[in-house]
Amino acid sequence: MSNSNSWEKIFKDYDILEHDFDKAPFYLSAEQIKNSCQNFHKTNEKEVRILCKQDRREDRPDVFVRNGLFILPVKNGKYAIIKGEGYLDIPSIDQAPQRYTSQLDFRLDSSMVGNSEMQHLDLAYASSLIRTFMEDSSLLLTIRGRKYTPRFDFMVGKQLIEVDGVQTEVDAGYEGRDQIVLVEAKNTAVSNTIIRQLYYPFRQWKSVTNKNVCLLFFDKEFNSNIYNIWQYAFPTENDYNSIRLIKSGRFFIDGPNSK
Repeated sequence: MSNSNSWEKIFKDYDILEHDFDKAPFYLSAEQIKNSCQNFHKTNEKEVRILCKQDRREDRPDVFVRNGLFILPVKNGKYAIIKGEGYLDIPSIDQAPQRYTSQLDFRLDSSMVGNSEMQHLDLAYASSLIRTFMEDSSLLLTIRGRKYTPRFDFMVGKQLIEVDGVQTEVDAGYEGRDQIVLVEAKNTAVSNTIIRQLYYPFRQWKSVTNKNVCLLFFDKEFNSNIYNIWQYAFPTENDYNSIRLIKSGRFFIDGPNSK
């Protein structure tokens, strides 16, 4: 990682490796990070947001990898460095894609412009693939963009983590009669992702509804109309590592927008 030097200095400045991570996380403020990295010149070596964005295992700086650590935001301007498994392996779907016939009877020209997670997800929803995968024809797009979590706590191993007012974002959220479906989408295949991207929105929406909150991870294969969808759940609501795969599918959307 190009910011590994920054994190080596942060760990040294605050004696972080002297901390007993088996007992509790180490809490670090954005101000502390700024102070420690103020003499670095490149943006990615001193910008707090970039330094703390470690969305895949391979995004972690060397000092995190060597010591089995990961980082989570817990409050505006405050982070927890935690010992444990912070990431979820996304399994490959080896089956041949199922042919899915789009429910659209006209072409969406706008969906062919650009290459973003949101537009691919929107086409999958407009084609009714999301509704079909979830077996719920009542799903409507009702959630998009950034929100802030309420206060909640959870466990990583034996460590208690408290979160309050952390910004979250889902690529789309759909509400039906009996459930809310939250989606984390990628426009390229990834082999792993930080569990936080699914867990924080899950806890946020569980706090405001009695409906079932379902979680999807979604990607579109490069230069094709093949879409992969994985459904996850947290059987133990306050256990970060209880995440489990429910089902998955690989689909070719056949219809007006087929290439």
